[in-house]
Amino acid sequence: MTGVMPDEVRAALDAIAGDRFLITSAFEARREGTICSWVQPCAHAPSLVCAAVRRGHPIEPLIRDSHVFALCRIEPDDRRTARAFGSSRSGDPFDGIEVERLRTGAPILRRAMLALDCEVYRHFDLEADHELYIGLVVGTRQQQRRERER
Repeated sequence: MTGVMPDEVRAALDAIAGDRFLITSAFEARREGTICSWVQPCAHAPSLVCAAVRRGHPIEPLIRDSHVFALCRIEPDDRRTARAFGSSRSGDPFDGIEVERLRTGAPILRRAMLALDCEVYRHFDLEADHELYIGLVVGTRQQQRRERER
């Protein structure tokens, strides 16, 4: 296999993931985030989640050094988050965005309706365009839509 993915295969893989998630991490004074390509649960006992992150993103050293990350579900119409954490940006992407922290200290978007706070359980360098981070879920936060819109 050449590594070039036919459009049909790419579309099928993209259809697997239903929701969009932002993965965040922080270490010392730095914090970073990026939209994940894929997120999915991978075990109930222990509670594990898998996140695929594009290789070479500035979040990688923060996850490596802090051993933590958070996943925040992004609403489909949330253009502000997509713009803040998109590829053409500079500075701290969290500027002007309200965040909170749960157990690990990874930044969590206050407006996210679902957040998973994770400790790194495993990291897989796939020698591909993405790397996999398996997180042990140590905290969660869910809120109703009504609370988010306040």
